[in-house]
Amino acid sequence: MKTRRLLASIFVLSLVTLSLFFPSPARADGIIIPEPPICDPGPCPPFPVEQLSIRYHHVTVTIEDQVAVTHVDQVFYNPNDWQIEGTYMFPIPLDAAVSSFTLWVDGQPVEGKVLDAQQARQTYEEIVRGLRDPALLEYAGRGAVQARIFPIPPQGERRVELEYTQALAAENGLVRYVYPLSTEKFSVTPLENVSISVDVRSQAPIRAVYSPSHEVDISQDGDRHVTAGYEASNVLPDTDFALYYSTGEEQAFHLLTYRDPGDLTDPDGFFMLLLAPRPDAGSQTFPKDVLLVLDRSGSMDGEKFQQAQEALRYILRHLNPEDRFNIITFSTGVEYYASGLRPASEANEALPWVDRLSAQGSTDINRALLEAASMADRERPTYLIFLTDGLPTEGVVESQQILNNLSSGAPASLRLFAFGVGYDVDTFLLDSLAQEHHGASQYVLPGERLDESLSGFYAKISTPVLTNLSLDYGDMPVYDVYPNPLPDLFIGSQIIVVGRYRDGGPVTVTLTGDVNGEIETFRYDDQRFETESSRLSSTLSALPRLWATRKIGYLLNQIRLEGADQETIDQIVRLSVRYGIVTPYTSYLVTEVMPLGADEMDRIAEEEYNNMLEAPAAEVYGQEAVEKAVEQGAMSAADAASAPPAEASEQVRIVGSRTFVRVDGVWVDTGFDPGQMQTTRVAFLSDDYFALAQASPDLAAAFALGERVIALSDGAAYEVVASDASTEPVEIPATNTPVPDDDPDSPAPAPVSSTKPGQAPCLGGLLPLILLALVYRLASIYRGEIHI
Repeated sequence: MKTRRLLASIFVLSLVTLSLFFPSPARADGIIIPEPPICDPGPCPPFPVEQLSIRYHHVTVTIEDQVAVTHVDQVFYNPNDWQIEGTYMFPIPLDAAVSSFTLWVDGQPVEGKVLDAQQARQTYEEIVRGLRDPALLEYAGRGAVQARIFPIPPQGERRVELEYTQALAAENGLVRYVYPLSTEKFSVTPLENVSISVDVRSQAPIRAVYSPSHEVDISQDGDRHVTAGYEASNVLPDTDFALYYSTGEEQAFHLLTYRDPGDLTDPDGFFMLLLAPRPDAGSQTFPKDVLLVLDRSGSMDGEKFQQAQEALRYILRHLNPEDRFNIITFSTGVEYYASGLRPASEANEALPWVDRLSAQGSTDINRALLEAASMADRERPTYLIFLTDGLPTEGVVESQQILNNLSSGAPASLRLFAFGVGYDVDTFLLDSLAQEHHGASQYVLPGERLDESLSGFYAKISTPVLTNLSLDYGDMPVYDVYPNPLPDLFIGSQIIVVGRYRDGGPVTVTLTGDVNGEIETFRYDDQRFETESSRLSSTLSALPRLWATRKIGYLLNQIRLEGADQETIDQIVRLSVRYGIVTPYTSYLVTEVMPLGADEMDRIAEEEYNNMLEAPAAEVYGQEAVEKAVEQGAMSAADAASAPPAEASEQVRIVGSRTFVRVDGVWVDTGFDPGQMQTTRVAFLSDDYFALAQASPDLAAAFALGERVIALSDGAAYEVVASDASTEPVEIPATNTPVPDDDPDSPAPAPVSSTKPGQAPCLGGLLPLILLALVYRLASIYRGEIHI
C-alpha cells in the first residue's frame, strides 16, 4: 500500500510538473491554474485538461469619498469528466494599494495572501515558462491576490467572490477607478454575461463622469451621487474597465493626454478635454426659445403621430420660466400655434391645441423651416426641433435648395435638431441641416418609441448654461479636433473633446462662451500636454482609438454628404489599418493578406476611390441609408472607441493603442511595414524575451497574444520566434514600467490574509523547481536512497 501511494504521489507530482508545459489554465478576472486529477485509485485521465469556462462575471463597486470597495462575483465551470483543483490568482490594478481583501468560494472562507508586484511577476513568469503560454505577461507589472481553490467536480461549478478596498488618488480634482477586466479575454468561451456597476458618492459635487474604455450608462441623483453601469452578453472583454469622475465647486475642466511611446512614425500626442458646468449653474440659466416643427402629413397618421403629440406635451410642461416657444406643423400647408413666440407661462394653454392636431396631406419641409427661422430672435439662443417621417413632396423638393434657403434665412443663434422617423426620410437633408446649423440629427427606427427619444433628448438640452463655445490652446499646435464646432453646454451634461497635438509642455487653455448674451472667458492655467507617455497611460491607451473613431466617422459623413476624394479615402484606409476600425472601404482587416505596408494601403485606397467613381450614386433614403447615417453619426460622436466586429476576433486583436492581425499564426502589429522595417528576432521564453517584457509594458502586453508575435517599441520591431530558433543577443531598452500615481517609492503592501485568526497562509504558485525537487525526493524514498 505504501509503495502504491508513493508511486501515485510520484505520478501526480510528475503530472503537475508536466502541466507546467501545456496550456491549460482558465483565465477570468480571477485566474485559475488547474492541477491534474488524483489517480489513486484508478487510471489517470488524459492530460492536459480542458480549460475552465466562465458562466458569468459581475462586479459591484461602491466609491465613497474616494475609497473604493470592489466586489467580484464569478462562476467557474469544469467541463471535464474529473474534478479539478487549482491556484486562483487575481491581478491587482496598477495604482491599487489594497488595504484588505476577503475571498470566498461557495460561501466558505479561503486562505490567501497578497503578492507585491515583484512577487507576482516572478510567479507569472514561472507559470508562463512552465505552461509555454504567455498570456499572463500582460500583468507582469501588477501585484496579485493568490489562494487555493477547492475541488471543482466534473461538470460542476465553483462560485468565487472577491472583495478588496483601495484608496483612489485625485489629480486636479479628477478621480480614476480601474478594474482589471481585460483578463476575461483569456476565458476558453465567451462569457454569457458580464456587468460592472459603480456607485459613486461624494461630499463635494460630482461634475464630469466618463469611461474612456467602455460605453457606460450614467445616472445622476443630485450633485453628489452618480451611478455608472456596463453590461454585455456573449463577449470576451479585452480591455480594463476605467472610470473617471471629477469633484469640486468649480466648472469641470480636465485635460488628459497620451503619447504612444512605441510609435516613432507618428510621434504626435492625443488629448481629451472633459467639460462640465459648475454645480450652481442651474440657478444662473438664461432664457432660450424653443421652436417645435412637426410633420403632420398623412404618413404620420397612427401611433407615431400620437407619440409625437405626447413628446410635444412633455416639452411644453418642462419649459423654463423665462423661455419662449411656438409650435409649427406642416403638411400640404403650414399651421402655427401662435403668430409669434409665446412665453412659457402660456404652455398649458397650448396643450389643447396639440390634442386637436391630426395627420393628413403632403410634406412641405421647405416652407415650414423658413417660417420657423423667421421667428428666431438673433439675440437669444434658439433651439429648432424638427421632426419628419418622409421626403419633401410639396413646394421646394430639392434637398440642396432647401438647405440653401434655410442658410440664407436662419440667424447664427439658431440650433437645429432633426429627428427622422422610420426609413422614408432624406438622410442627406436631415444630417446636412443639423451639421450646418450646429445641432445634431437623430433617427427613430421602426419599433422604437418616438416620444421617449424626443422627450429624452429635450431633457438633455432643456437648460443651456454656455453657448457659442470656443477653445484657445495658446501656443500649443493642435489639430483634428472633434467635435468641431463645439456644441452648447447644458446642465447635467458634459462635452468630451478629442484631438491631436505636437510638441507638448505647459500651456494656458482659454474657454470662451456666451452667458445670457454676455461673452465670458475662463482661463485654465498650468495645463500640460505631455511630452512623454504619462503615468495614466495604462488607462488612456484607448484615447488614440477614440480619436480615430471620431475622425473616421467625420470623414465618412463628409463623403456621404459632400462626395469622395482620393485624399479622404487615403486617410480612412490608413486610420482603419492603424487602429483596427473596420469601415466600408477596409474589410481587408479580415480578408486581405497582412501585414499591409504603405504601398498596399495606397493600392487599396485607389481601388476604393475608383470603384466609388464608377458606382451609381447611393440612395439618401431607405433602410440602408438610414442605418448608414445612424452608424456614421454614432462614430463621429462616439464616447468610446469602436471595437472590431465579433467575427474578426480570431484575426484582429486590440492591445492598448495598438492593433494586431494574425497572419499565418503570427500576431503582427499593423504599424509594422515589411517593406520598410527589419525585425529583431527574440526566442520564445528566452532570457531576452522576459527581459524585454519586463523593460516595456507595451511589449509585455503584445507578447501575451501568443508564441509568435511581431511588435513595435520605440521604433524597433521585435519578432518572437520559436524557442529553438537561432537568434542574436538582444539589446534591452531602459525599463519604462509605469508607476502608480501615488508615491513611486512607497513600499509594496504587506501580505494580508483573508483567513480566520490562527489559520496558516497558503503557499505560493506552482513552482517548477520545487515540484521537480519533490518528485526527485519521492523517487529517492521509493528507491531506498532516503529513509523515512
